Amino acid sequence: MRIGVMLSERSGADALGKLADDVRRAADDGFPSAWLSQIFGVDAITALAVAGGGVPGIELGTAVVPTYPRHPAVMAQQARTAALALDGRFTLGIGLSHQVVIEGVYGYDFGRPARHMDEYLSVLAPLLAGENVSFEGETLKGSLGLTVGNEGRVPLLLAALGPKMLKLAAERADGTVLWMTGPATVREHIVPTITAAAKAAGRDEPRIVCALPTCVTSDPDRAREQAAQTFAMYGDLPSYRAMMDREGVAGPADLAVVGDEDTVQAKLEELAAAGVTDFVAAPFMPGEELERTRRFLAAAAAR
Repeated sequence: MRIGVMLSERSGADALGKLADDVRRAADDGFPSAWLSQIFGVDAITALAVAGGGVPGIELGTAVVPTYPRHPAVMAQQARTAALALDGRFTLGIGLSHQVVIEGVYGYDFGRPARHMDEYLSVLAPLLAGENVSFEGETLKGSLGLTVGNEGRVPLLLAALGPKMLKLAAERADGTVLWMTGPATVREHIVPTITAAAKAAGRDEPRIVCALPTCVTSDPDRAREQAAQTFAMYGDLPSYRAMMDREGVAGPADLAVVGDEDTVQAKLEELAAAGVTDFVAAPFMPGEELERTRRFLAAAAAR
């Protein structure tokens, strides 16, 4: 299991400079990958292309960019441009986001999310592979080719939790990227569902990227209290709530990878045994605990 790190969203006029420093530190620490979420700050695809251009040897990915606000051809064009800037080290992670965001913020209809993603991938996936596409569906259409000069295909991950989305991730992407999903759910639901779908489709075994809040600490109770506050919103989002219920936990704090070095190492081993191919740590405590967490994760990544 590879161990990567989640990059913090940066703000202010020097956001890209700070992000570039973060990417360089991740590479210098030996992490094979670093990931950035698309929220309401800098555009994640653009930011990674700019911040990572001078940092060789590390995979940079989005986890994730919502699909609805961008036509799949625009998404493909952005992703292929980023991959060109990063010498092929870019991985595009996409997802539906959530009804409260897509309808409440952007004003799009979230009524048929699986249909939307199926048709979205019908345009996006061929364009990421350098192919022309001609598609007309119920929710979108696209008929074009791109001339971005990539040598290879841009890897694609799909945020998938339910059976329909996991099937799409297996058949049309390279795997899934998870958030707020615990080891039992990965072992008993995610891995069997996506692996069976990939095998049925004649595809390679899927990549399973699992991101979770992480803190190496001597005060796990305090860290979990902070996790409960920092990540409270995820406990109210239906897709994550379903995964927490499946895992049998009360909220995000119970999913956080928290404890001393031995405790966190045991949790990483549990995730690896569950079938996670890439663990992405999201450090959330500041100060010495942040540094302790990064030291441990860097050592674990080097093993």
